[in-house]
Amino acid sequence: MITDRYFSEITKTLEKIKDTQKDKILKAAEIVADVIKNEGIIYIFGCGHSHLIALDCFYRSGGLANVSAILDTDLMLHNGAAKSSKMEKMSGIAENVLERYCLTKKDVLFVVSTSGKNAVPVEMALEAKKRGIKNISVVSSAYFDDKKDTHLLYEASDFFIDNCVPHGDAVMEIDGIDTNMGSISTAASSFILQSVILEASKIAADSGCRVPVYMSGNVEGGSEYNKKIIKEFLPKIKHL
Repeated sequence: MITDRYFSEITKTLEKIKDTQKDKILKAAEIVADVIKNEGIIYIFGCGHSHLIALDCFYRSGGLANVSAILDTDLMLHNGAAKSSKMEKMSGIAENVLERYCLTKKDVLFVVSTSGKNAVPVEMALEAKKRGIKNISVVSSAYFDDKKDTHLLYEASDFFIDNCVPHGDAVMEIDGIDTNMGSISTAASSFILQSVILEASKIAADSGCRVPVYMSGNVEGGSEYNKKIIKEFLPKIKHL
């Protein structure tokens, strides 16, 4: 059954991340824990489908309240998917996007891009570095040999976490279909970011720091609980 094979490919990738990227996840968690302690903001950016990782961590039940998704309409899918793919490859956009979010040195920026080779995510990391803002990329090492590109994201970032996704992303071969199906980058990158946030929250909580976390609005008392948190972060987070 194809579903069983696909499940196996996803779990194999997650196991590889767990076995090979643990130290980097913990390193990122230490940085995020300091951001929590210093009342900074965790910014997450991705183009196209990579922006789903930012949304997965933003304003989420059980998620940190001090997470801000960087969402630029022209780089997302709902306003023209093919257009967003073209724009991701265009130089000069990242600086303008970053300026609209007012990051500070108390913050951290995650840039998610499985290929790590398109202009906007690479320049986003370079612009953050220029401003002295800590930045961490989530990329696949399967693309590191694509040296025709001037810069790759993993080289532009302070450090990278490998999402262990194979070249081309899709992992399922189906007879009669010319190209692979079944992408796994969303599951892999989401696992990494959620793991970083969980580890960081534990570090911060163990140090006695308050960790602001949203409760589900669909459980008793959840909406009232969240109102106080929303009021606190409304002036700090652009899309809240």
